Amino acid sequence: MLFRDLIYRVYERQLDHLVRRGPLPRHVGVILDGNRRYARKMGFSYVGDGHRRGADKVEDLVDWCDGLGIPVITLWALSTDNFRRAPDELDTIYALIEEKVEALTEQRDRRTPRRIRVVGRRELLPPSTQAAIERAEEATKDAGPFELLIAIGYGGREEITDAVRRLIAERVRAGESLEGIAASIEPDEIGKYLYAPDVADPDLIIRTSGELRLSGFLLWQSAYSEFYFSDVFWPEFRRIDFLRAIRSYEERERRRGA
Repeated sequence: MLFRDLIYRVYERQLDHLVRRGPLPRHVGVILDGNRRYARKMGFSYVGDGHRRGADKVEDLVDWCDGLGIPVITLWALSTDNFRRAPDELDTIYALIEEKVEALTEQRDRRTPRRIRVVGRRELLPPSTQAAIERAEEATKDAGPFELLIAIGYGGREEITDAVRRLIAERVRAGESLEGIAASIEPDEIGKYLYAPDVADPDLIIRTSGELRLSGFLLWQSAYSEFYFSDVFWPEFRRIDFLRAIRSYEERERRRGA
């Protein structure tokens, strides 16, 4: 065990050295997947314990991105599909979100303080969770230029639907006809009404747990993103796994549709 740990430390240092020489992503999105399967694998009697381990891993990831100087992180913590889960599991997730958002707000000792923003249909969340989010956003509104976006109550289709609704509503208020709006809508216009339109699209999206799909994460913004799928469950995700994802990104030739 000690020899294996030594080998991993040496390999991690080598990876760290390599990735710092390459073109680092400016925006990394992460789908935090596998908490429940991790709980079953570990024999936990309650899946909420898996979510607890996953929540504890979030600050590690933010630290890793800080260390590499990655300006923007988007984490998918709760999807709109997840609202169908058992009430006791959802209560645990809400409590962990409130706890972790508060912890991430305490940034006095961080090398790169980040502005925290939550994207998604927050009106579907309990009042206490909404209040915790509002406190975090208010407390960090002047932090930056680094940012941490947390997708909570989020779905990619829902985001696009909400964007189109806002676009139409604003133009109707301006006196435009529905026919005129329909004839003039362009992709760039829809993009202005997304949840965080001022944030650059992700360069790299990482999904843990071995699933090979986005499941709706940043559908609009990921058109030219690079994807990296890790076999490990999110609570087991290590810095070495993160560095492998960054290294894979750096080895690719980004064509952006060309």
